[in-house]
Amino acid sequence: MKTIYVINSRGEEEPFSFHKVFRSAKRAGASQNLAFEIAKKIEKEIYPGIKTTEIFKKVKQLLNKKDFKASLRFSLKEGIRKLGPNGFPFEKYIGEIFSKLGFDVSLNLYLKGRCARYEIDFLAKKEDLIYIGECKYRMNQGERIDLKIALEHWARFLDLKEGYLKQFSKYQLRPILVTNAKFTSQVIRYSKCIGEMDLLGWRYPKPKGLEYLIESQKLYPVTILSSFRPIFLETFGKEKIMLAGDVLTLGKKKLLGKTGLPSSKINSLIKEAQILLNS
Repeated sequence: MKTIYVINSRGEEEPFSFHKVFRSAKRAGASQNLAFEIAKKIEKEIYPGIKTTEIFKKVKQLLNKKDFKASLRFSLKEGIRKLGPNGFPFEKYIGEIFSKLGFDVSLNLYLKGRCARYEIDFLAKKEDLIYIGECKYRMNQGERIDLKIALEHWARFLDLKEGYLKQFSKYQLRPILVTNAKFTSQVIRYSKCIGEMDLLGWRYPKPKGLEYLIESQKLYPVTILSSFRPIFLETFGKEKIMLAGDVLTLGKKKLLGKTGLPSSKINSLIKEAQILLNS
């Protein structure tokens, strides 16, 4: 079969991969047969120059018809992007994830180093470990976290160790960069070279990146639910309803009171959360 070139999220040409489509559908929870069926159908329908975002939509539509739960899970990356930089900050969601993992989390702190004062997205404490976290949310597909960001975070951490963090000298102190995007190879090499800075991003560290952490612990953002609308963001953010699981924990009565949404909308969100979380 003649190679067909598609346009990836960075605007670059790359050969269409049947196996990528198959793996992405299967990773979302589709059966082997359904993943193969979807990949074959996509393979027949694509054309030179089609964008991978369009392929994503086609896979999503096909999953939606055959396996709704897999369709929801397939939307994880898009669901995180829907968190948006305003009104429902990415760092609040990450803070909630670390909280669910047993950390005592503080968000948006202003801390004094030896030479300067800094805004820190989060501090997460658990036993003898303290993470000093920097969150980097990216709206556009294909964006990467580059070396400049890693250098800034490392320099900030070193100064804080000589200031505010001195009181925690008995703890294991670790700077961590968290993103919904991918890291450049330079950032990964730099982190490994330092040996003291952790990275958590999309598909990194392999095989336990951010998406693995979310899926394995079922810490899906509420924005992954197909009935969730952007106009809900501000209200849900203020009420700290961050996770799809929060919809089930609160229940219909509390959700109605906290959000003011119509009963039909609440019912849809609860139903989808139940499907996603097997409740």
